[in-house]
Amino acid sequence: MATPVPISVPVVSIPDQFNAASAFLDSNLAAGRGAKTAVLHEGKAYSYAEMAAQANQVGNGLRALGVEMEQRVAMALLDSPAFAATFFGAIKVGAVPVPVNTLMRPADFVYILEDSRAKVLVIHASVWASVQSILPQLHSLRHVVVVGLERAAATQAASDSSARHGFFSRRAPVSPASQPQTLPTADGSATLYDYDEWRTAASSSLTAATTSKDDSAFWLYSSGSTGFPKGCVHLQHDMTYCTEYYAKPILGINENDIAFSSSKLFFAYGLGNGLYFPFGVGATAVHHSGRPAPEDLFNVVQQTRPTLFFAVPTVYAAMLALPDAEKRFDFSSVRACVSAGEALPADILRRWQDRFHVDILDGIGSTEILHIFISNRPDDIRPGSTGKLVPGYEARIVDENDQPVPQGEMGTLHISGDSTTAYYWNKHDKTRDVIQGRWISTGDTYYQDEDGYYWYAGRADDMLRVGGRWVSPAEVEGALIAHPAVLECALIGAPDENGLIKPKAYVVLKEGYEPSDALAQELTDSVKTQLAPYKAPQWTEFVTELPKTATGKIQRFMLRRALSEQR
Repeated sequence: MATPVPISVPVVSIPDQFNAASAFLDSNLAAGRGAKTAVLHEGKAYSYAEMAAQANQVGNGLRALGVEMEQRVAMALLDSPAFAATFFGAIKVGAVPVPVNTLMRPADFVYILEDSRAKVLVIHASVWASVQSILPQLHSLRHVVVVGLERAAATQAASDSSARHGFFSRRAPVSPASQPQTLPTADGSATLYDYDEWRTAASSSLTAATTSKDDSAFWLYSSGSTGFPKGCVHLQHDMTYCTEYYAKPILGINENDIAFSSSKLFFAYGLGNGLYFPFGVGATAVHHSGRPAPEDLFNVVQQTRPTLFFAVPTVYAAMLALPDAEKRFDFSSVRACVSAGEALPADILRRWQDRFHVDILDGIGSTEILHIFISNRPDDIRPGSTGKLVPGYEARIVDENDQPVPQGEMGTLHISGDSTTAYYWNKHDKTRDVIQGRWISTGDTYYQDEDGYYWYAGRADDMLRVGGRWVSPAEVEGALIAHPAVLECALIGAPDENGLIKPKAYVVLKEGYEPSDALAQELTDSVKTQLAPYKAPQWTEFVTELPKTATGKIQRFMLRRALSEQR
């Protein structure tokens, strides 16, 4: 292994008066990049000048709707220029955009819209189809702006079966934008607008609101493995810290890069990858509105030629499972891949390097801390580890009494850094539990080796105690996935006939492999050759899929719940 090159990171200094939209959009115009491509979307290029103009129009449009400083603007948008314009347009006028998962159930939309008290909802037509029925349950919402409303109206007019096209139900017909439709809400009504007509009617000139670096800029709701999502309040300076401390020194991102993220913009990970990282250096972002199906991702890479590719381990595994992908698609433009969201098994890294001849830089981030704070480096990768601390952040590993553990021992990871959420909205007790002074508990179990590399052992509530010894699900899953038959897997604790906890594996097989007792035993034997025998699965259950969060993280608690209900 080559000797790692020390990373030099300047001290980030941000003025007291600071508006993130100006920093990430207007600065590119000032640098002479107005004509440079900011976003590639569905075969069309959008320049920085166009994106700045669209963001200004959105900001002015929000002001015309009566949106004031610090009021929330919910966003249920697909990855597209409309997302970027709405996000930065809201920030520029001092409002607070709240990107939300477009795949949520209607009940989840009710919770987040009510919890955030959003006055305006900007939503894509394909999402609006499943959400409009919740309006009578909403108290704060006053305006709904639909991206693609006119196109949806044209589609509906051409067909009696609008539901077949996935846009609008017959109970709520589409009205042309020139005739805004009034929609009933719990405490009054909301007005429906077409995004394109609403935006283009507004001025493309806008002076940024006088915000401070510590004003609220945007909220992100944590996906949460259990319970309701928590609204993480992020400040105007947070995106700059992530860009300066991670994207520039670790990724070496610059204006010549093209960034493509399979993780969507409404996730904390995707928001940096596909929006403020490239905008922070004047690079180009590729926005893909579709789902991250492996073949589609390869096609986008081949068509747009990104230099940086971002995904989660589940997506990398799915892309590796596509037969002959390295022969069918050209991946040569990518100089570095990035992984986060869950631990990247060493075997996936090695197979990816062998087939596509590019490294994957694994790291850990969170919605609370906004982006990656521990990472491997391009010249310093230790397979299976999360890497080393990102400059600008501090870490400690503590026991159940919040006391530091000796190096090499497992404990809960705490992080300190200036991109950390200010607090959880309307969750005072949870804020006090998780944020302790300048430290925030990640809830992840880690240990640090003698060389300074951090190793993920699982979520604190996922760890197994087997025969009085700790077992890391992540470690066993990494051993299992090294077997050629395994596509995905998850490990939980299950009681044996004596009520003692033993490891149980749930395995999704690759195409061409069939479940059998012999294969289950082969998997167990394979783990025993790599790890201590007590860590090997006592039982293996073959399944067609694993429960996951919207970000692709495996929900082991769902497996534990299902197992408990079977008993």
